[in-house]
Amino acid sequence: RIPGKTYMIIAFLTVGTMGLSNTSLGYLNYPTQVIFKCCKLIPVMIGGVFIQGKRYNIADVSAALCMSLGLIWFTLADSTVAPNFNLTGVVLISLALCADAVIGNVQEKAMKLHNGSNSEMVLYSYSIGFVYILFGLTCTSGLSPAVTFCSKHPLQTYGYAFLFSLTGYFGISFVLALIKIFGALLAVTVTTGRKAMTIVLSFLFFAKPFTLQYVWSGLLVVLGIFLNVYSKNMDKIKLPSLRGLWKKSVEERKTRTLSQTV
Repeated sequence: RIPGKTYMIIAFLTVGTMGLSNTSLGYLNYPTQVIFKCCKLIPVMIGGVFIQGKRYNIADVSAALCMSLGLIWFTLADSTVAPNFNLTGVVLISLALCADAVIGNVQEKAMKLHNGSNSEMVLYSYSIGFVYILFGLTCTSGLSPAVTFCSKHPLQTYGYAFLFSLTGYFGISFVLALIKIFGALLAVTVTTGRKAMTIVLSFLFFAKPFTLQYVWSGLLVVLGIFLNVYSKNMDKIKLPSLRGLWKKSVEERKTRTLSQTV
């Protein structure tokens, strides 16, 4: 249902964000890359404004800032190696973030405009992306050495690649369902929160030192998630205003004083 031209753009952006992100690891360490990825919420919001003409309220903006700052703080606490900033790596990961931010908004706009299904999006965008990568490997003579290496280590390459592809398919399907139903911002909020859960699970499965910085940064992420959920359900969730809390406090004080007088 979605035009092929749109799929070609999405496939190009998908290959670009994966390639740029992986290439940046040659210049940046992994914690530094994750720190940059934690800021993806903000480019998604900017892309939503320019691509879809969306307008976000103060709760959405606050949620994006809270989750980004919380996850950056979380990752800094988890990192035992000082970030090694490299200009080339910073440029590469920044371009990957920009492409990633555009992908979600283009997918959301295309799926809503043409009523495309998640399976269709995955099939065509990744099939076209496969052609892009195959053409690039053929032109750079990188296909033959890869096939030779995989033939020597079939379990570690084909076996793990199958599991990675299978779990990746389910993950992409869930993300596309989130994009179609709730929008790109909420989808990225969930995937960003997943990074925090990954770090929490790492404490359960691997022994490592613990600091209170993890607690405060985790609470900041939880606050961001709450603000995002609240922005989507403002009509159902009625939070008391500061004026209402003040009036209630004054009334309780008067009642307490009156009861003491009596």
